[in-house]
Amino acid sequence: MTAIHWKLVVDATDPHAQAAFWAAALDYHREDHSALVTRLLDAGAVPPTLTLTVDGRPAWRDLAAVRHPDDPFDPASDTGLGHRILFQRVPEPKPAGKNRLHMDLHPTPGTRKSEVTRLESLGATLVREVDEPGGSWSILSDPEGNEFCVH
Repeated sequence: MTAIHWKLVVDATDPHAQAAFWAAALDYHREDHSALVTRLLDAGAVPPTLTLTVDGRPAWRDLAAVRHPDDPFDPASDTGLGHRILFQRVPEPKPAGKNRLHMDLHPTPGTRKSEVTRLESLGATLVREVDEPGGSWSILSDPEGNEFCVH
C-alpha cells in the first residue's frame, strides 16, 4: 500500500486572513494562485465573481492556502504538493465548543513563552496555560477561534 497524500482543510469566514495568520505563525509560504486565476479568467473558464484582489493580485474568493517552504509545488499555479493547509470560506462562524482536531506547535525547546507572545502579536489569543504531570503547554486560538497548542 502507498501512503496517502493529504492536505488539511480548515473552514473559515475569511480564508485570506487565516492564510496570512498561519503563514506567519508557521513560517510557511502563502500560496500565490494569481497566475492560475489570471489564466482561467482570460480563457473565460471561470467568472470574475469567483475571484477577488488580495495584496494587489487576483486570488480565489473562497480559497487560500499555505505550504511548507521546503515542500514541492506546482510552479504554474504555486499550489503545494506536500504539507499544505487550505482555508475555505464557509458562511457560518466556528461553532462554540472545543475543536475535534487541532494543531500542536513545537517551537525550539525553551522558547514556548516567547513563541506564545509572538503568536499573540500575530492575532492569536491565549486561552489558558496547562501544567500537568505529563507536561505543560499553552492553549491558544487563532483569529477565528480555532484552538491550537504550543508545547
